Amino acid sequence: MSICCNLAVLMLVLTFAGQAHAGKIIGGHEAKPHSRPYMVLVERKTPEKPIEHCGGFLLNEDFVMTAAHCKAKSYNVFLGMHSYHDKEKQELPVKQHFPHEDYNETDFTNDIMLLKLSSKAKFTNNVKPIDLADSTDDPLPKSCSVAGWGWTSKENNMMSPNLMEVNVTLIDKRCCAKKNVFCSKGKKGPGKGDSGGPLVCEGKAYGVVSAGTTLPNGSILYMYTKIADYRQWIDGIMKYF
Repeated sequence: MSICCNLAVLMLVLTFAGQAHAGKIIGGHEAKPHSRPYMVLVERKTPEKPIEHCGGFLLNEDFVMTAAHCKAKSYNVFLGMHSYHDKEKQELPVKQHFPHEDYNETDFTNDIMLLKLSSKAKFTNNVKPIDLADSTDDPLPKSCSVAGWGWTSKENNMMSPNLMEVNVTLIDKRCCAKKNVFCSKGKKGPGKGDSGGPLVCEGKAYGVVSAGTTLPNGSILYMYTKIADYRQWIDGIMKYF
């Protein structure tokens, strides 16, 4: 069965199975400490589950980007962090969240959200924003990577103590483009706890880690919300709020 013909079905299966949120850096390795100063750990608090985590990334001193399915009642974000135990990391609460108004929690379309920080992030060597891709950039970059503090294997259901990273290769599928997402396929990629982190290609954030599912052949299809398709929405919120 082709990926394109069954993408909607895979998303439904993924949702009903309760495994829709991408999350663990599988097959990767520990990142060089503070080599990704834009990375953010988002601590989410909901009535059902007091504390959960997503990834995110810093856009400027006021805004962090993450996935809309990471929406919660309240948030704290951690900046400048390699290990959760780093003493010099910045911890800031979130003042306001902006999930995309057309986010669909069934098929995960428009899975993108902005978080406005309650106070400005302090830029240091370990805390810096990342540039965003736009329509003038490569439509299908070849060299990409993802990173996060999520689970590192299916057997280990705990956060990684240190930031992990892995390279991914994007695939050219029309069905992915129609859904405004990039896709990669294989046994290496993000997983539980890494949702909302950046797909980084050529030094820019091209996508937001969104969802993934296991295919019949055992490989995994990963989806990343395509940032270039949302630049007008992103720029509008950051300008007026």
